[in-house]
Amino acid sequence: MKVIASTRNDDLKRLNEIYKVLKKNDFGYLIEENTFFRKFPFLRNYKIEKEDNFSDESVPLRIRKVLEELGPAYIKLGQMLSTRPDLVGLEIAEELQQLRDNTPITPFDEIKEVIEEELGKPMEDIYSDIDQNPLGSASIGQVFKAQLKRNGEEVAIKVQKPNSREIIESDIKIMKFLAKRIDKYISSSKTFNLPTIVNEFERSILKEINYLEEVMNMQNLSKNFKNVNYIKIPNVYIDYCSEKIITMELIKGITVTELIEGDYPHINKRLIANYGLKSYFKQIMIDGYFHADPHPGNLIVTRDNKLCYIDMGMMGILSEDFKENLAEFMLLLISGNTDNIIKQLIYMNIISPSQNTPELRADINDLLNLYYGAELKNMDGAMEDLLNAMVKNNVVLPNEFVMIGRGIALIEDTGKKLDPNFNAATELKKLSRKIVVNKYKPERLAKVSLNYLLQLEHLAKDLPDTINSTISKLEEGNIEVKLKHEGIGHLINQLSISLILSSLIIGSSLALITDVGPDLFDFPILGLIGFVFSGVLGAYLVLINVIER
Repeated sequence: MKVIASTRNDDLKRLNEIYKVLKKNDFGYLIEENTFFRKFPFLRNYKIEKEDNFSDESVPLRIRKVLEELGPAYIKLGQMLSTRPDLVGLEIAEELQQLRDNTPITPFDEIKEVIEEELGKPMEDIYSDIDQNPLGSASIGQVFKAQLKRNGEEVAIKVQKPNSREIIESDIKIMKFLAKRIDKYISSSKTFNLPTIVNEFERSILKEINYLEEVMNMQNLSKNFKNVNYIKIPNVYIDYCSEKIITMELIKGITVTELIEGDYPHINKRLIANYGLKSYFKQIMIDGYFHADPHPGNLIVTRDNKLCYIDMGMMGILSEDFKENLAEFMLLLISGNTDNIIKQLIYMNIISPSQNTPELRADINDLLNLYYGAELKNMDGAMEDLLNAMVKNNVVLPNEFVMIGRGIALIEDTGKKLDPNFNAATELKKLSRKIVVNKYKPERLAKVSLNYLLQLEHLAKDLPDTINSTISKLEEGNIEVKLKHEGIGHLINQLSISLILSSLIIGSSLALITDVGPDLFDFPILGLIGFVFSGVLGAYLVLINVIER
């Protein structure tokens, strides 16, 4: 059965496709609970009536299957959620890490049309010797090897698949519709805050499908590493780039994944692990501009033994204050003081004072006891364990903090696989100390003091106008006080029914006293009907209260 009978509109057709996939994986009720099925329950498929089944052990697996089957936008959503256990829970996040991108390869003729439309020239006028078999293929784009016709340089061309933006924008529109209604009508889904998840995904994916954002990221990262001779960032050929195409330097070498799994005696694995560690901590702690997904498949060891970052569609950005606070936090984590760690988390607005619960403190204490007294080389993984402890206590973390935690965990895991003696904590401690010391240098204090003086100056200028405006409103009686009443609508409904019930009882009593009209068992029928109706209404009111409690 279709959710909506008419499928002329593409969005409605897509909604019907989504319903079929959900129904196939026992999630049909997510739509049935908030479309016309809600008005006509006899049309529902009761076999899949599972509103309270989000705790079912099969749910993570079924969610992954749904996302894989629904295509590129949903696969991207799943990949984002795999990094956000604070939003979906550890079990679902871990399952989504196994997402497989089964999107078929787009025929080269269609890719050629995109290239020529975007660059405004025949493809043969720009590239020569283009290999029509893609070097790589993902849900949104494909990468091809070619040569630039103007100078013969070997390049990699990243091309967005046709209609990717239109499909994703349509799917996001449907995601928003479903998320809002599921959150409203299905109580067990409120834990996940689906509208927030979709909004965060929308911001992320719209940046990712604009390839000019990635071009800018590559240029910025290249600038930050211009004086680091062991890191390589591909050059981009800006004349042959657009929102749907990136033409970049072809990097020859092997991925770190291949290095981990294979035997390459000519490559110093310990050195590569150290390159990854130092370069990533530089991005986070010094530059405040870092690769959001440094997994080993996005790191290439070049033929001259440099480490190259690729796939820079998403980057994290940290303010100067956040970097300094993060450095202090890292030192506190290594030193192992629960009170100071929690105070720092509150100061950084990562948790609120109300989230400073005994349970959270106990979990952090247990974590620190596990690492307490350990050598720094045995403290790898502490950051990831801390994030998991906060997730367990229902703390929704800032996206940047999650990205940092996940990035550090990936670098630690990769480092351990390359070098059993890999030690991330020592380098992190050294960098954090350097940043904290720099925070109190005279030039830094002078800069901060100047910023505060400017803020005080603006405040002093605005204060008289603010005071005059407030006094004027008081004199004119224009001060408004807004009160928010939680649950008052429900209370008013109950009060209204109670008043109607009281009126019926009084009216029925008067009808019995006046003895007007036909009788039944020596009582006026009008009064008896009133009492019967009052009894039914009263029973309904009591039943509703019992159910809600």
